[in-house]
Amino acid sequence: MRKRKPKLRVIQPDPRYGDPVVTRFVNNLMWQGKKSTAYQIFYDAMDLLSEKSGANPHELFGKALENTTPSVEVKSRRIGGATFQIPTEINPKRKVAIGMKWLIRFARERNGKGMAEKLSAEVLAASKGEGNAVKRKEDTHKMAEANRAFAHFK
Repeated sequence: MRKRKPKLRVIQPDPRYGDPVVTRFVNNLMWQGKKSTAYQIFYDAMDLLSEKSGANPHELFGKALENTTPSVEVKSRRIGGATFQIPTEINPKRKVAIGMKWLIRFARERNGKGMAEKLSAEVLAASKGEGNAVKRKEDTHKMAEANRAFAHFK
């Protein structure tokens, strides 16, 4: 190790829920540095969620994030001319980051009117254990399970 680890940045909690995880999510959602727009989209999505489900939108968001967060991933590694998919554990911070990025990506790919609507639909589906983001997590886990024989190559 030559370089030292960078200092961890302290992420401020968001104004409505006082949760730094929400701020991280909004940072991932943001395009071209437009943070206030990203917050607006997120809060509109939360309002839509509370209208649709009647439950606490912050809890639903937490559950959705939990359901989309993978615990293992496969990494390609070349050993003696053959490429193996090696299952590896994921660092806790990276797990959450991947979960967030999948939620946002599959919300963007959904069809609907406006990002807030798409995001609320994806979060609602993910909190029920459905939706593309959850499917992606399950596929990743299946792939890691299928390649468990190569785990000793780490």
